[in-house]
Amino acid sequence: MSNIIIGTAGHIDHGKTALIRALNGFEGDTTNEEKQRGITIDLSFSNLSLGQQNIAFIDVPGHEKLVKNMIAGAFGFDYVMLVISANEGIKPQTIEHIEIINLLGLKEIIVVITKKDLVTTEELELKKEEILEFLQNFDFEIKFISAVSIYDENSINKLKTLLFSIKNSTKQEENFFRFYVDRVFSPKGIGTVVTGTVLGKKCEIDEKLFICQSQKETRIKNIQVHNLNVLEANISSRAALNLQNVNITAIQKGDLITKKGHIRGFDGIDISFKCLKNKKLNHNQTYTLFVGAKKIDLKVLLFDCITSLEEGYATLKANEPLYTVFGEKVILRSGNETICGGVILNPIIDPMKKNQKERLLEALNKKDFIAAYNELLEAHKKGLGIISSTQRFALSHEEAISFAKNMQNVFVDEKELVIYPLCTKDEIKDFIKEIYTKNSYALLSNASINLRLKWASTAFIQLALDELENEEFLEKTGSLYKNANIQEDFQKDLEDIFLRRLKDEDITPTAPYNIYDDLDIDRKLGDDILKSLTSKKQVIRLQHNLFIHYESLNKIVKTMREIIKNDGFINISNFKDRFDLSRKYLITYLDYLDNYSDIKKMEDKRLFV
Repeated sequence: MSNIIIGTAGHIDHGKTALIRALNGFEGDTTNEEKQRGITIDLSFSNLSLGQQNIAFIDVPGHEKLVKNMIAGAFGFDYVMLVISANEGIKPQTIEHIEIINLLGLKEIIVVITKKDLVTTEELELKKEEILEFLQNFDFEIKFISAVSIYDENSINKLKTLLFSIKNSTKQEENFFRFYVDRVFSPKGIGTVVTGTVLGKKCEIDEKLFICQSQKETRIKNIQVHNLNVLEANISSRAALNLQNVNITAIQKGDLITKKGHIRGFDGIDISFKCLKNKKLNHNQTYTLFVGAKKIDLKVLLFDCITSLEEGYATLKANEPLYTVFGEKVILRSGNETICGGVILNPIIDPMKKNQKERLLEALNKKDFIAAYNELLEAHKKGLGIISSTQRFALSHEEAISFAKNMQNVFVDEKELVIYPLCTKDEIKDFIKEIYTKNSYALLSNASINLRLKWASTAFIQLALDELENEEFLEKTGSLYKNANIQEDFQKDLEDIFLRRLKDEDITPTAPYNIYDDLDIDRKLGDDILKSLTSKKQVIRLQHNLFIHYESLNKIVKTMREIIKNDGFINISNFKDRFDLSRKYLITYLDYLDNYSDIKKMEDKRLFV
């Protein structure tokens, strides 16, 4: 089924709610307050279907004090239905709604002139001309203009036909699912239900989701689209999601639900903005930000450090994390005034110098992602994750990789999805050289170097190793690399080195990985050496990561037996009186005594049988 979302806009009492009721029979004003006052206070949602076509309506408030609710709904629109009464024409809230939808980047609009029965044919034509002339001031694509009366069934049916002629949703599929919550409720026996508009990608029953603000994972128990249970909800569907194991207090209007790992929250974002006519944005002043269904007060810091600007760049600083995506439209208001609209350019805040940040924002504003990548790599010398491109640039992994491959002087690890400045390879080479210079008998693999350079992927490390081999600094033996200047085969000497190390450590041997790191040898090689020594009984394995020289073990066991002989038993207390060992070693040695047939354990003591 095709889905489009049409949102209403227009002045109070111009007949938006009545028009929806005439189209689909839905009574939008449901609360007592709404019915008593005769105005829409909150968003209302309904639909109109014909075969495989479905139109979802979001009826928004027209009153000036309720514009914030209008903005909350507008982000999800595919088309805007601008409703203007024939007898009153364009009014102040009509203009404000038009300005807001323009700021939000909504281009495709439908104009419906209501109450045509209240004017003459000549007056109606004049009103059409006035409306079209006013709309020429904006970059809108008018799909059609239609005049109706809710008392004229033919005009309503003609409008229905025109609405069903509109093409499917204009929203493009993105790399991940997003869902801004606009209502939360908990029907008895059902659990927590949230409503919103499906963005980015479809969602399915039993799919795992993540609530960004509460950092809580959940699962979809059930999905309803226009009161019908469905298995999935597609882009531009108005959907109700029944969430598993989510208390109603743990989620609220404006929260973002998405897939785990795609979006991180930051207390600041960078935007480009443009103010309405005769309005300015003031530096270091608090405004109310509207993004998606989220409303939050925050401080505006103008990038150019000027007292006020009509357009430019700004950093928005909040007291809580903001979960946003590149290219999202925002509105900034002060009190009941709409000040400006903006576009999120930088949803991920990185430590950058001001001139570097300026270059980044200029590149992002032009959607020059190659230039943006280059600027970010200056701040991320040790790699920039491509997976972040979904949030940074609204790009899929494939698109991000494609851009990265067209960059100069970078290494792109397609498997790990990381981009590295090519110059960083020299840092890896210098690190490896230092190891082999200090220890000529080092034997390391790619994997063991990766354990020490966790920021570098194995593919990037391999590039450095290959170059060092070509430069004849290293020589490869199997998966290991040795100093090319050392000709003798020293692997056979490593067992003796291990034995000496363990003998020196005596009854307090260190964990094997400490020995591996100190000797600069590969962990697998080290494991193989310990296995060989253990099989020869030269080394005894006490625990998973604890090996001891056989002479040291015999010595400590002999002493423990003497304690039993003298005290009649041995436990942690009298054992520690003789040996100032940590509890880890005391317990390990006591447990080892249990292997002897002439020793028995009674509670916390060991005794001779």
